[in-house]
Amino acid sequence: MRDAQQIIDTAHAMADAARLAILPYFRDSGLVADNKRPADFDPVTEADRAAEIAMRAVLAQRRPQDGILGEEFGRSDGSSGVTWILDPIDGTRAFLCGATSWGVLIGVSEGGALRYGLIDQPYLAERFEGGLGLARLGAPAGTRPLSTRQGVALDRATLMTTYPEIGTVEEARAFRRVADRARLTRYGLDCYAYALLALGQVDLVIEAGLQAYDIAGPLAVVEAAGGIVTDWQGGSAADGGQVIAAASPELHRAALALLNG
Repeated sequence: MRDAQQIIDTAHAMADAARLAILPYFRDSGLVADNKRPADFDPVTEADRAAEIAMRAVLAQRRPQDGILGEEFGRSDGSSGVTWILDPIDGTRAFLCGATSWGVLIGVSEGGALRYGLIDQPYLAERFEGGLGLARLGAPAGTRPLSTRQGVALDRATLMTTYPEIGTVEEARAFRRVADRARLTRYGLDCYAYALLALGQVDLVIEAGLQAYDIAGPLAVVEAAGGIVTDWQGGSAADGGQVIAAASPELHRAALALLNG
């Protein structure tokens, strides 16, 4: 990718700016959430908006020629062929609860292919990044490489998803077929589940109903760490929808067969 180091440096500057914008709101008793979807509860806060505004300001200064797809402020066309895919707070519900499973997501695509991704957890000061030759976690204890756990059979695997009632009734049944075979299933970690998969702590993440900005950053991180991320049919997951992330190709195949029942 052209300007790889500049892309990496810009992503870090954006994540730094988002941290500064978000943290004053986290665990603030006065935080108010608006509902973007009246039929359900799809919250957005001033922290979400402030973080995306801060990231867009960094791009306007450093790479104004690039395109942007952001959750809160939509699409801005560019002329460079590079698009930044932004979710300022993935896991706003967790954010509202004071839990730390939320994160700032940044994905970078060029010519329609994802090249780089970043998952940042500001409160824990953990930053997972993958692509452009990198697969690493930066944290207060130091930097360490990311690598998915290999050689784990499904009956020994740890599976994660955000919602127990994943997607539609049929999607929930498909997920349950995998969960019934896995050793351990845990819920509610939002984007942090993908970070843990890349870190070698869990083995599978299965979700449905995602948008491109929900998965772009995590997809790049997990694949750089040696994992595989597809939709439930084994195709590209870059546009969201039904997503399965697995630590190894063997585990991916086993889970995919059950999803398709």
